[in-house]
Amino acid sequence: MKPETLNFFDKVYEVAKRIPYGKVTSYGAIANYLGAKRSARMVGYAMNGSVGKDVPAHRVVNRKGLLTGKHHFDGTNLMQQLLESEGIRVVDNQIQDLETVFWDPAKELKAFIS
Repeated sequence: MKPETLNFFDKVYEVAKRIPYGKVTSYGAIANYLGAKRSARMVGYAMNGSVGKDVPAHRVVNRKGLLTGKHHFDGTNLMQQLLESEGIRVVDNQIQDLETVFWDPAKELKAFIS
């Protein structure tokens, strides 16, 4: 799909697909990268609808590292289990040492997905 034909959700998925193994980002960081600073909630809606799209939605958390989207994964603790399998430590539904595993698309990706 050409970048100019992507809708907002598709752009979110393209960013999420680039989150490296063992890293996480936030809904707000993706929104900011896409030039939609106040659209963190829309990024969350996109993640909720990402099932079957080969998007690592488990790597997207809220700005405090909370697993706020965990109820959209099959199984009780699937989001946490996926993160832990990548070496990310989670305690009480919150990522530990968030600053060390946080991936900021605005710093890591060269050009906007537009």
